Amino acid sequence: MTCPTPCPTPISSIARDPARPSAQDLLARYGQPVPRYTSYPTAPHFSPEIDAATYARWLAALPPDAPVSVYVHVPFCAELCLYCGCQTAVARSRTPVKAYADRLVEEIGLVARHLAGRPALTHLHFGGGTPTMLADEDFATVMGALRAAFAFAPDAEIAIEIDPRVMDAAKVAVLAREGFNRASLGVQDFDPAVQEAIGRRQSYAETRTVADALRAAGIAALNLDLMYGLPHQDTASVRRTVEEALGLDPDRIAVFGYAHVPWMKKHQALIPEAALPDAAERLAQAELVAERLKAHGYRQVGLDHFAKAADPMARRAEDGTLKRNFQGYTTDDAPVLLGFGASAIGALPQGYVQNLPATPQWHKAVEAGLLPIARGVALTDEDRLRRHVIERLMCDLAVDLDDAAARFGFPRGVFAPEIAALEPLIDDGLAERRGAVVCVPEAARPFTRVVCAVFDARLAASRAAAPAQKRHAAAV
Repeated sequence: MTCPTPCPTPISSIARDPARPSAQDLLARYGQPVPRYTSYPTAPHFSPEIDAATYARWLAALPPDAPVSVYVHVPFCAELCLYCGCQTAVARSRTPVKAYADRLVEEIGLVARHLAGRPALTHLHFGGGTPTMLADEDFATVMGALRAAFAFAPDAEIAIEIDPRVMDAAKVAVLAREGFNRASLGVQDFDPAVQEAIGRRQSYAETRTVADALRAAGIAALNLDLMYGLPHQDTASVRRTVEEALGLDPDRIAVFGYAHVPWMKKHQALIPEAALPDAAERLAQAELVAERLKAHGYRQVGLDHFAKAADPMARRAEDGTLKRNFQGYTTDDAPVLLGFGASAIGALPQGYVQNLPATPQWHKAVEAGLLPIARGVALTDEDRLRRHVIERLMCDLAVDLDDAAARFGFPRGVFAPEIAALEPLIDDGLAERRGAVVCVPEAARPFTRVVCAVFDARLAASRAAAPAQKRHAAAV
């Protein structure tokens, strides 16, 4: 589904219409923190009422033939990047990493004992942290446990996030031997001043060396991660980074806005706030990246991903079957996502679960033979309906509310309050409506999460309980 009247110009150009608010006004009005909507309900609504016993029941109820995807979280890095919002820590020796790998094997076994059979695994993603902190033998051990618990589909996507600064030829060979076929290279920015401010010094040359080595080893599908809104970034420096990134010829590029949340991630307080671009400059950087990538033939996918036209993600965006999960936009159709490792989140038909976030507590639970669940949420029928609406807006920038209501057994008109709440956004050019079809115009793509938030029935309550800026990042 596409917007009935798509507009290809950026919001900054739309805002020059004297009948519309200025870009600065739009940012002031709608730039408040909102969720990233990698799930619905979002993580702040998870509760300890969903525990290990709940997870055990949900696992046991899964059909034996239900395909699954798996996420493995490795919470270690060689050094801490100041912009990082991930659950990770610096490992000064091999000891904690080896112990963690051994415990992962135990957790995989615990989950497998609750499953009816050996489900088909269609997607596997190693994230972190820096998953390649695992030693060669650790990879063999963990992958062996996964292959024992799950039947890997012949066309399974096996992906890993990589910090090029801690890769070598031996590690590339290990990944190839273990069947990895997609890799995401963290870049963020190539400008030396920006790298100095965020504590991540990484040259183009070393990044290129790793990309070439991966392709030579048969790991041909490469993603890059870039960021805007970092300290000392401006449109000129962002343009240079994009041009250099294009020289690596990635299949996909994810472009994330830096989320400055020092109240949640204390190390971010070391970033000089005076060096951070303001909201208008962030928007200009995001628009510039999109313009340059599309000019080079990349298709914009959802809010912040770009893919070559032949890439499966671009094709999914074209045919309306793109999905979104905790790793962002995905081609993963599996109805079950199982998370392993400290802080990992899983999604099952019944709801979401999250592992204990602190690594020592996760260790203790698994060592005691317990599923290491800290919290979660059971889905209601209304949650499923709203999740569908938000996911389609995030993926397609459009949704048919009547079709969604019918699909989930709700009457037409169930979204009458939300339709009324959309009127100010429609007046300001951030949304359009044709009957039951609501969409985000191309011009307003950076504000997609603001439109999604209208359909988030839990957001108002969470804002009353705690200031939104203490839970979420800025909308744009």
